[in-house]
Amino acid sequence: MPLAADYPFLDVLWTMIIFFAFIIWIWLLITVFSDIFRRKDIGGGMKAVWIVFVILLPYLGVLIYLIAEHQGMADRNAAQVQQIKEQQDAYIKSVAGSSATDQIAQAKQLLDSGAISQAEFDSIKAKALA
Repeated sequence: MPLAADYPFLDVLWTMIIFFAFIIWIWLLITVFSDIFRRKDIGGGMKAVWIVFVILLPYLGVLIYLIAEHQGMADRNAAQVQQIKEQQDAYIKSVAGSSATDQIAQAKQLLDSGAISQAEFDSIKAKALA
């Protein structure tokens, strides 16, 4: 007896829909819990109330949280993205080294102090501008 005949296509489709809905539900719970825990505008007691509310009434709790706090969630996500971008930019600037202008200015200071000759200054300048 074939196995495929025992499990019709619509049952497979329904199982896939239920599975993906469950995955989306878990993702929403993680999103709500992570937002609750990273909030700095409410205290621990209010965080505990939200957590209990979401656990006791899972569907209603998550939907109410998403409706009530959607703007705050968006603002916190935007602030986190901005902070990560600033950290990334600072890291890139720290490892990228100095710009051509900085290199020429440093070489000019060395030339003025007599540490390097005019020919060395010209070669440093040519390398920086290349």
